[in-house]
Amino acid sequence: MADIRILPGTPDDNNREYLPEKIRHTDIVVNENGNNSIVYPKRLQEFKEVLLDGVEDTWYEYVPESYDPSKKVPLVIGLHGGLMTGWGHAIYTSWTILADREGFICLFPNSHEKRMWAVNGVFDTFDPSLAPDLPVLNPPKDIKENHDMNMILALIERMKEKYNIDEGRIFLQGMSMGNLMASQFTREYGHILAGMAGSGGPCELKSIFDKDGKIINKSGPLAIWQSRPEKNGLPPGKEYDEFLINKMNRIYWMRINECELIPQISIIGENNFAFYKGKKADLVYLDIKNRDHGQTLDEAFLYWDYLFSGTRRNEDGSITHDESKLNRTGDEFAIAVADGFDKAWFRNKVVDLNTKAIRWNKLKYHGLNGGELVRGTYMCVPLSFIAEVFDAEYYTDDNAATVTLILKDKRRLQFARGSIGCVIDDTVRCMYCEALHRDNELLVSIEWFAKYFYGLHVSTCEGVTYITDHFAELSAFMADLIKDILADTIVPDNYDEML
Repeated sequence: MADIRILPGTPDDNNREYLPEKIRHTDIVVNENGNNSIVYPKRLQEFKEVLLDGVEDTWYEYVPESYDPSKKVPLVIGLHGGLMTGWGHAIYTSWTILADREGFICLFPNSHEKRMWAVNGVFDTFDPSLAPDLPVLNPPKDIKENHDMNMILALIERMKEKYNIDEGRIFLQGMSMGNLMASQFTREYGHILAGMAGSGGPCELKSIFDKDGKIINKSGPLAIWQSRPEKNGLPPGKEYDEFLINKMNRIYWMRINECELIPQISIIGENNFAFYKGKKADLVYLDIKNRDHGQTLDEAFLYWDYLFSGTRRNEDGSITHDESKLNRTGDEFAIAVADGFDKAWFRNKVVDLNTKAIRWNKLKYHGLNGGELVRGTYMCVPLSFIAEVFDAEYYTDDNAATVTLILKDKRRLQFARGSIGCVIDDTVRCMYCEALHRDNELLVSIEWFAKYFYGLHVSTCEGVTYITDHFAELSAFMADLIKDILADTIVPDNYDEML
């Protein structure tokens, strides 16, 4: 395995161009939230040739220095976003750096027309006045006549002729419109791939489900990765529920791959992973906290290390997952509780609460002439649940007006209904808010308890609080997924109506 390096570049922080042409063959780098470039790779080569239909196409190849023609290597195809180029996709991803480490070959084709991929349905209801500078394409309805689709097929064959490609390890990845193109290609020709990863916005539901709610797919199961930036937003002229369309795109592949309904959940920094195990192939869903539309620079490494590194398409057409560089497992210690739910997430399974969790406001109201100020909002959960997850002894009177916990380190804690005070051995300390009494259970702020006694990391988003033993930032789409799990609505009852 080769040593890898990120080369120092000359930042162009004043850049406001979508794809600055001056980057080519220079050391200029640009940075924007979620879209950060690397220095233009010296080994990236441009090719122009008539492959089919009597028209010239352009693509870029990256062959690492370690390539040995006597050994089979994987092929990774990267599809650029709308108004981008193949070389643009190469510098806005870390595929070439990863290729140096792993020894695979990268292919970055240009879309043929207007720097936009020929994706069916994208502009069917588009109002040009909303984005007058956006080129509009009207691809042929017959997918067999789609030049971009046929070009990708032709380029795969060209790469197999030119290099010693492992036909069981061909992977496709796309960003934004490239993600839509990768998804369209996968629905038709996924049987020649081992895996596909997409970043940015999801497919519109009309592209993946027919009018009767049936799945549109000709190629069957495939190892799939879906990245959804939390702040992705909607394309010009589009109106849809972003939570719903992300959910249905996920369900689409869960059904094709015959995935288990409950994933393994792991949140590491801003990366919110849901790892789904499938009978026919696995699925990874990633929500990236505080990221705008696009792809993060490290996504190629995430795709490879968590999924593609152990994935293969076998001669019989099946997909197998050997051990990958990083295990697709959930956080060993993690708690998730949600406002109004009497279920919780603990150690990657659903557990019962004796009463519902409550988001409680700590108020200031004295001296405000009848008004109030919210000084903090906290997730209050039953102390019986806290005792269970932290392996504490639990003692109470008949209706839990008072509760005593004995922690594993023998500290004695005592709580009382309506009091913000907690007795710790022989002293008193204030909690974030007062103890609440509901359904013969005493509830306190789990944020306070986890931080004060165990120094754990707490993150809250969309009415869900996530607690773990490492840095983790819960994102909006993952919070929505967790609430679906707690409510047992992973596949909604009104599935057909939603479509």
